[in-house]
Amino acid sequence: MKNIRLKNSRLLGLVVSCVIALSACADSTTSEADLFSQRTANAFDPATINAIGDKVADWQLANLDDLSYIRNFRKNIADRRGWHHGALYVGMMNWAALPGNEAYFAPLREISEENKWQLGDRLFHGDDHIVGQLYLSFYEREKDRRMIAHTIAQFNQILVADPDGSLEFLGDSLPGVGRVCQLRWCWCDALFMSPQTWMRLSLATGEDQYMEYADKEFWATHDYLMDPELSLFYRDSRYFTRRDEAGNKIFWSRGNGWVYAGLVNILRILPQDHPSYSRYVKLYKDMSVTIAGLQHDSGLWSPSLLDKNPNPTPETSGSGFMTYGLAWGLNNGHLDAETYGPVVEKGWNALVNAVGDDGKLGWVQPVGSAPDSVLDTDSQLYGVGAFLLAASQMYMVK
Repeated sequence: MKNIRLKNSRLLGLVVSCVIALSACADSTTSEADLFSQRTANAFDPATINAIGDKVADWQLANLDDLSYIRNFRKNIADRRGWHHGALYVGMMNWAALPGNEAYFAPLREISEENKWQLGDRLFHGDDHIVGQLYLSFYEREKDRRMIAHTIAQFNQILVADPDGSLEFLGDSLPGVGRVCQLRWCWCDALFMSPQTWMRLSLATGEDQYMEYADKEFWATHDYLMDPELSLFYRDSRYFTRRDEAGNKIFWSRGNGWVYAGLVNILRILPQDHPSYSRYVKLYKDMSVTIAGLQHDSGLWSPSLLDKNPNPTPETSGSGFMTYGLAWGLNNGHLDAETYGPVVEKGWNALVNAVGDDGKLGWVQPVGSAPDSVLDTDSQLYGVGAFLLAASQMYMVK
């Protein structure tokens, strides 16, 4: 991967270094919560947001060929058709779509060509569908059928099979699938990875069957994994009865971030006359109420959303998705500024303060399926994707 040339790189580096350095001015007695809650001067100025977003995107692109910085590295993280990269691409494409950011399309198109415009190897597994959103973005720009031909062929096979088994997360693995239930979307992460690819394919081809399948399966997962009392999602059925040490239900921040951001990405493309549109909007608003109420004073959300610790472990991937979703609601009239504006401001400030002087985003929980340990040095591709989604909406906040 060739590094792209930074836009006015010397000036951007100076601006971002000055902005981020403010968070380093705290004395040695400053707590993590205090550090992350510091207001960053000019953090809401579009030029500053653009500079910070560029800095984070450029750092990630420069380090895309060497992922040795990732704690608990797994071989599949390097797969550029996999979900780790796919989540990054979703954020990068949103960032590239902003005025003046067109240079970021080039490395993403290069990756698409290297991938031969193909999905991941697991036909049914929702995680291997997310990269199709990258290809569809370029198809929407260029109308080159080869960009979506493999996605069409794969999804047609799934439609023929029409799996209808249990969503219970039990049983042995199937070769090339994962758990048997992963023939369908039986874990909440999948609601970020797959439905939008299906829906966008309908919009691109004019063929309704992809939209219909995604809508049917989304609500099947919703009905199975959502806690109706809190409008939060269990990661999968194994967590229905699990509790933390304090006796709280376990609702994973990034897991619910996947759902919330995925829901926003559906609302961004779904025609308003679609029969399920109002249902998606209601779910979005219900989740927004809960999510806003669970933000800590630091501006971040804890890895376990119901954790009452006043100084929780910072975590930026779930928090990035939350901030993105709430900011989108402000920008599109679904949420009122008086209630949600301060939540978004605190979230964005905290995310900015988690960026190092070099542009590396820290405090990203490693790959997992539940709340876990996080270090300030932890960074992950999907965390950067979440940050860029948030930045792209913050750039548009009035």
